[in-house]
Amino acid sequence: MPYPEMLVTPMRAELSKNGFEELKNEADVDTAFNQNQGTMLLVVNSVCGCAAGSCRPGVIQSLDGDHKPNKLVTVFAGQDIEAVAKARENMMPYPPSSPAIALFKDGQLVHMIERHNIEGRTAQMIADNLRSAYMEFC
Repeated sequence: MPYPEMLVTPMRAELSKNGFEELKNEADVDTAFNQNQGTMLLVVNSVCGCAAGSCRPGVIQSLDGDHKPNKLVTVFAGQDIEAVAKARENMMPYPPSSPAIALFKDGQLVHMIERHNIEGRTAQMIADNLRSAYMEFC
């Protein structure tokens, strides 16, 4: 059973107001991946504390530099069930994780940050990790 929309609305907005397109169903995910040329950052958003404390703020901070992905997308774990399942197919062989951050280049997964790489890390550490990946792939 999905989380109530009113619970996740502010958490969605934190990313969407910073340029992330919300993918809410399987068709949205298919479209994002089928039309992806260049780089795409996918954030599996979540209601957990590490999403609020370091994941979302770190992702947003990471976009301040000159190198950044061409496309920004997000799915919400525990809310957009179908979209999350479809997005996770593209993150194989990594097991399901939320929150999670995946960087794709020309449709191929090139960098992955799983929940266990987010927990206990500061937003700055997450941002630095992503900026390094952007320097290499974007």
